Amino acid sequence: MGVWDIAALPEREQFSYWHEVICQAFVPLTPHRTLDEEGFAAKVETRRLAGMNRARLRSRPQRTDHGPREVARTDGAYYFVNLQLAGRCITTVEGRTTIVRRGEIVVVDTAEPYFFHLDRPWQMLSFRVPHAALDDALRGRRPDLGRPVTATGAGAAVRALMPALWSLDAATPGAGELVDSFATAVAAATSTTTTSTTTTSTGTAPPGVTRAAILAHVERHLGDRDLTVTGVCRRFAISPRTLHNLFADADTSFAATVRNLRLERAAAALADPGTGATVLEIAAANGFDDPTAFSRAFRRRFGISPREVRP
Repeated sequence: MGVWDIAALPEREQFSYWHEVICQAFVPLTPHRTLDEEGFAAKVETRRLAGMNRARLRSRPQRTDHGPREVARTDGAYYFVNLQLAGRCITTVEGRTTIVRRGEIVVVDTAEPYFFHLDRPWQMLSFRVPHAALDDALRGRRPDLGRPVTATGAGAAVRALMPALWSLDAATPGAGELVDSFATAVAAATSTTTTSTTTTSTGTAPPGVTRAAILAHVERHLGDRDLTVTGVCRRFAISPRTLHNLFADADTSFAATVRNLRLERAAAALADPGTGATVLEIAAANGFDDPTAFSRAFRRRFGISPREVRP
């Protein structure tokens, strides 16, 4: 059993240690801060059970990437079965973003990229299951990765089994059979999930497509030239009307939100004394191809020119 209580460390060391811990306890992952705070209180506890690694986590808001680089560095092939105990997890798999809420379950595959945005303090039970164990239960079917599974039908069995399995001692008689039963329940729950991905002509977003999901995608792709209304609508299979409706009650429109996020990231890069990039390179890296337009937008947003920010 491993226990890492990061809150016990000095605040300035907490986030870097969190990076080390989650890679040690799980698979290669890259976390990103999403709040402007020095400390990063978090706790991870892991336990083994019949070839399955169980973990209970709680942490601060963050984004966590298991992208192509992390996939290439992953030793072994596993599924993670995650039960959201508190907060929510905006999950992106295979270009599809959904929201996993408290009490819901989601499955991801370490052999494929996945991205989590946990936008509030959260807790989770996460079971790492070898491919072979779940593939046997799937019997040639493929799990529906990245889809939230509610506590109904087979999902109710998974929801009940995870806390029960977490509390079991590794030496419990019949532990292997219980893990097999768990894999069977997960296979049944994930291979029958049929969440719709279509959008209606009324401008209503499909399930899982919310402003938070759109923002999670935006924050990961601020440098992309395809971060436009057209590109985002194509990515989420929604209409421009739906996208604008999602931002109708926000302080700024979708386009203004993207511009402000790009400017804020550019300002942070400009203020970093360790960066060797030029103003033009920073502008381009954040989606601004026209230096004049960048300077004008920057001055409107912050009241000074980009060069005045340089240390």
